[in-house]
Amino acid sequence: MCGVAGVFRPGGHRGSALIDCVAAMTATLAHRGPDRGDTWADPEGRICLGHRRLSILDLSAAGAQPMHSDCGRFSVTFNGEIYNHLEIRGELEACGGAPRWIGSSDTETLLYAIRHWGIEGALKRFNGMFAFGLWDARDRTLTLCRDRFGEKPLFYGWIGQDFVFASELKAFSPHPKWHPTIDRRAMTAFMRYAYVPAPWTIWEGFRKLVPGSFITVASGAHAGEIIQPRSYWSMRDCVVKGQQQRLNDPVAAADELERLLSLATKRQLLSDVPLGAFLSGGIDSSTIVALMQSQSSRPVKTFSIGFAEAGFNEADHARRVARHLTTDHTEMIVSPSDARDVIPRLVEMSDEPFADSSQIPTLLVAMLARRSVTVSLSGDGGDELFGGYNRHVWGSRLQARFGSLPGPARRLLGGILGAIAPEPANMLSAVVGRILPARYRVLRAGDQIVKVVRVLGTHSFDEMYRRLSSIEDNPAAVIVGGAEPLSWFNDQMHEIEEPLDPLDRMTLSDALSYLSDDILQKVDRAAMSVGLETRVPFLDKDVAEFSCRLPPDMKVKEGRGKWIVREVLNRHVPDKLTVRPKTGFSLPLDDWLRGPLRPWASDLLSPDRLERQGLFNSELVTRIWHEHLHTSRNHGFWLWNVLMAQGWADRWHGVAR
Repeated sequence: MCGVAGVFRPGGHRGSALIDCVAAMTATLAHRGPDRGDTWADPEGRICLGHRRLSILDLSAAGAQPMHSDCGRFSVTFNGEIYNHLEIRGELEACGGAPRWIGSSDTETLLYAIRHWGIEGALKRFNGMFAFGLWDARDRTLTLCRDRFGEKPLFYGWIGQDFVFASELKAFSPHPKWHPTIDRRAMTAFMRYAYVPAPWTIWEGFRKLVPGSFITVASGAHAGEIIQPRSYWSMRDCVVKGQQQRLNDPVAAADELERLLSLATKRQLLSDVPLGAFLSGGIDSSTIVALMQSQSSRPVKTFSIGFAEAGFNEADHARRVARHLTTDHTEMIVSPSDARDVIPRLVEMSDEPFADSSQIPTLLVAMLARRSVTVSLSGDGGDELFGGYNRHVWGSRLQARFGSLPGPARRLLGGILGAIAPEPANMLSAVVGRILPARYRVLRAGDQIVKVVRVLGTHSFDEMYRRLSSIEDNPAAVIVGGAEPLSWFNDQMHEIEEPLDPLDRMTLSDALSYLSDDILQKVDRAAMSVGLETRVPFLDKDVAEFSCRLPPDMKVKEGRGKWIVREVLNRHVPDKLTVRPKTGFSLPLDDWLRGPLRPWASDLLSPDRLERQGLFNSELVTRIWHEHLHTSRNHGFWLWNVLMAQGWADRWHGVAR
């Protein structure tokens, strides 16, 4: 796990100038690779690659980067892990494509796999998480590649005559000609989703490389030229193909999932440094920890955090699972002051607006884990692949029950439900929940009612699901000069000609954007800010492709999501320890904004400040802030978007207070 950066100057230049620039770019990524930093430039001054290393495999100098092939043709700066690289080495040796190996790193394996099979052929064989830049000295081309789900970030664009790339946007700031402009379309999309969806970034002209793709920049490229990514793997294609390869034996399917997840976990336990796991006590993380412990001769180190507020504290659940699995468990209870203390770090580590409030507990658990380990496995990806969100469970039901109602009837029903104040309903659901079995409880029912009201006016299933997945339904009205951009993942969805089951449409939509642009970015930035590598067994290529073959009733069954994952987990952990309502890695944001975080929020949301920064419709923001403070309406997530954007602008856009 590392930080990468580079500059490609098609016309060539003095090598020393490029090295100085890339060295400064790489220095901004020191948190991603605290062990070592290096740069390399070709003699013609066309290309310079930079690297910051967090040593995980082959801690010797043989694993240092940028790394070069023995023939001198290829040079690479690589971030990530190729979990099946030992298998690939064996394949290379069997077919005569192996060199005389110098070390045991997966970076060396990558170089010779590409030399033997070419870029696309090698990428299709790699099972891992990665983002890298590869220089081909013979063809004078730079190729950028990203893993299937976008676990590792990669940004690129033109600055003057230079084509630049890096693990984080902040790495572009040392370039002498860096003068970026906010992309108001990207800011509008951020207000809808709480993240900027790929391929967009907050800066005009700069892009995220979309997951499962690569781009090649030739020496004849012109400044500003738009280079279209090429796909080497597609989740959409896997889902469509899976419609014709459905599994029909639930017991055999559960056996196969356990086998694939066990193998994925075993691959991801490969490390030359201390390793552990995040444990929330939920289905996904408990499954991964159970499979880790079944393959370990010593107690796995596990880490969890919780909150004092009822309905948000998962520490008790994690503790019970850890006790059952006999892990070496560490936990931390988070207070409002802990949250306040890390807020200034959020805009520093996310150098474009990002407003998933669970980044706070994610950062805190990463900090906790880093005290003991350098690598941590997580349960991320299980929800998106196996139907784990509440909206997956009742999304298609909503459309079936309300979609056929006439418009006036839907509006009338929406008005009746909308009159229910969320907070009293939340409290009532908490009281009723104490006497109901765990599987029938609905946490914070008032907030769920608000979501139902929002979808009653929709006209199609995709529109309904978009609203369920949105923070703001009309973001262009919130952003000054705002307009929504076309999104890559919507294009992917629209290009599907075969009819898909509603659950397949929902999980595919989440996998194409929410997973890579929110969940994985959140974990990557939080963990890498403290020099911690995270690994995600659920996103193993074989596990992901297997999930596409499952019929909907092996994912959502009897009102419960992730049915097949639960079947695997129940073989290791009693059902009574993990059955509870879905909560997510959330925090009591609504209450904190009315209480301990109110002074901080009031400063950022003051009308004068909003007008001065010029990003948001200040009248609208002021009205919603007042409503949140003085009524029972909860706007915490909406306001958190604005707060994170305001904080980002202070730090990265040079807007003085």
